[in-house]
Amino acid sequence: MILLINTSTPITHIELYENGVQLLSDDWQADRTLAEHIYQYLETKLSEQGSAIDKITGIGLFKGPGSFTGLRIGAAVCNTIASELRVPIVGVMGEDWQQAALQKLAAGDDETIVLPEYGRPARITKPRK
Repeated sequence: MILLINTSTPITHIELYENGVQLLSDDWQADRTLAEHIYQYLETKLSEQGSAIDKITGIGLFKGPGSFTGLRIGAAVCNTIASELRVPIVGVMGEDWQQAALQKLAAGDDETIVLPEYGRPARITKPRK
């Protein structure tokens, strides 16, 4: 099962593919609960398809640009899953990111670790003291 995921906005988008066929396309209004609930959300959506996290065979991650925190959370979760399951992971950008990710995975690409591309420097509040 191929997992495609985009956490760059308050709405998390996932797609699941099996043998080149899309099984699921789902949006979740994660907002500020992304870090707390993303793993449970993935488990639930996989379970609804009669699958589980350990059945993932590849991951395509939208790596940016977008929300600094959302991209970091998505990358951390996906990199961890890919590492633990020893499955390929690819990072992609652009409007057709899903197709690009599927093509890279089909070609045997594996980036091992995907780093977010924020599109600009992070806006971090300076310490007051």
